[in-house]
Amino acid sequence: MSGPADDSGRIPRVTGSVQDWTQLQIDCVRRWHDEPMANPYSGWLGWVCQQHAFNFELWHEEDVARNPKVTDARIAEVKRSIDRLNQQRNDWIEKLDDAITESIQQSDVVVPEDAPINTETPGSAIDRLSIMSLRLFHYAEQLQRQDVDAGHRSKVEARWLLCQVQHADLSASLQTLIDDIFAGHKRHKTYRQMKMYNDPSLNPEMSG
Repeated sequence: MSGPADDSGRIPRVTGSVQDWTQLQIDCVRRWHDEPMANPYSGWLGWVCQQHAFNFELWHEEDVARNPKVTDARIAEVKRSIDRLNQQRNDWIEKLDDAITESIQQSDVVVPEDAPINTETPGSAIDRLSIMSLRLFHYAEQLQRQDVDAGHRSKVEARWLLCQVQHADLSASLQTLIDDIFAGHKRHKTYRQMKMYNDPSLNPEMSG
């Protein structure tokens, strides 16, 4: 994907609202289905876009992996791609959380030691919203099909409407969490994924 993903080496300051971030995800999903993937954003939005891009690629590789008509060789190729993309996706969740930590420090936010911590980090919630934007797009795409019966269309519509509710709920919850974090009402930490299967020194199948 072209564009300024991580070329400066600097951790960007968090900018905008959750609505800005989710609209970016929705817009990119639509655009990337019609034209080559690109990241026209800079700073924090550029990072949100980059993390989103790995989910976009993962979504379509997962579709290929479930195609019963593809060859075993193609499945192996796709599986390796999925492993690589999933690692990058998780790495960028951590980067988003690190950027939030940096922004908290730059804002001189005072957080009491006994302030509660959320069960999910903002980076993980942004990742979930990214996936939900893909789900919404593809369910809407299914609603446009002319080769399906009314039962299929009714099932898809019910799921599409539920996804909209879930997307709105998670967006609102994330905005509340972000507000609480920057007000010092909640603590924020980056939780390291520490995946073992992609590390040759930790996966016995890779180390021999």
